[in-house]
Amino acid sequence: MTETELQSKLSKYADLAVQIGVNVQPGQILVVNAPITAAEFVRLITAKAYAIGASQVKVNWSDEYITRQQFEHAAPEVFTKAPTWYAGEMTELAENGAAFLNVIAENPDALKGIDPERIANFQKTRGAALTKYRDLQMSDKVSWSIVAIPSQPWADKVFPDVPAGERVDKLWEAIFHTVRLDREDPVAAWQEHLDTLEQKADVLNAKKYKSLHYIAPGTDLSIELPEGHLWAQGDSINAKGHSFVANMPTEEVFTAPKKTGVNGTVRSTKPLSHGGNIIDGFSITFEQGKITSVSAEQGQEALEYLISLDEGARYLGEVALVPHKSPISESGILYFNTLFDENASNHLAIGTAYAFCLEGGKEMKQDELTARGLNNSVTHVDFMIGSAEMDIYGITADGTREPVFLKGNWAF
Repeated sequence: MTETELQSKLSKYADLAVQIGVNVQPGQILVVNAPITAAEFVRLITAKAYAIGASQVKVNWSDEYITRQQFEHAAPEVFTKAPTWYAGEMTELAENGAAFLNVIAENPDALKGIDPERIANFQKTRGAALTKYRDLQMSDKVSWSIVAIPSQPWADKVFPDVPAGERVDKLWEAIFHTVRLDREDPVAAWQEHLDTLEQKADVLNAKKYKSLHYIAPGTDLSIELPEGHLWAQGDSINAKGHSFVANMPTEEVFTAPKKTGVNGTVRSTKPLSHGGNIIDGFSITFEQGKITSVSAEQGQEALEYLISLDEGARYLGEVALVPHKSPISESGILYFNTLFDENASNHLAIGTAYAFCLEGGKEMKQDELTARGLNNSVTHVDFMIGSAEMDIYGITADGTREPVFLKGNWAF
């Protein structure tokens, strides 16, 4: 695309992120977390937010090179010391009604070769420090969203067979398609899409399935759902009644499993990019909800560290349904990025559950959510399990077995 076309699309993308993603309100603070390579896009976001009436746009910059240098050379105690100053700031901003926009441009191999124990210690310590902020986020008290822009290393990973000078443009085009920027009216296209997802969620909420049974090559898994569970979809409503879309793109309908109700084995169908490393070709076995064994063709050590972050990291927190016939899946592109790959495939999440996936959950304290069967953890990591060979059956309270997915797609 020409430079003029790119700038036009970037402006529309910033509009989507601000108006649909976090849905900034007049007088609201917007917090943007972004890599320095996204400076041009963040400047557009800042201008759009102030035009709407944001009271302040606060930007937290990061740099991949500096992050790797820290993991390579910093003293070990750095990764076990809680960042209380950062956690305090984020919690205060959230309690004062700020919105949070994360702009990502990940290199899937950014931390390849780094000691996974250092990464795990960092994730565990940071996750524990941010517990209060995370609780506000997971219960929809605040608006938050994630959007992505290309980086050269990421584009190189996704399109290795494309001439090097064309890879970033190719990734831009792919991202713009997934967020419906190639539609005549992207905002209207998003609203239509969200309405479609809501219709699927409504059907599942009316069914009130007791459990789901997943069958696919390498997968035979039963997942019990807690009493009063709710199926959610792309847009949410914050504590002040304003809508937001946490993930752009989004193709999923999801809920929370019963923590102790997962049994069987599931096999991944796409690589998981986590903590700057790739985990691929892995299987996970559960007994009464708990992960009892894992095996991976690539990233075994990283996977083992992930499930040992805390007790909750050995249980599931999310069950998400995504048809194989969806835009990202049909593109055939493997993004090596969970924001995109999870929206091409049925997926599950290790770790904490969303409080809003339970009737009345938004107003419950953590001990109440736990008593109702929801998992809690310092982490929440999605991994992809769907394919054109997956069947999923819903089992009602009286034992009736009904197809929900057949050959990877909705059965209704």
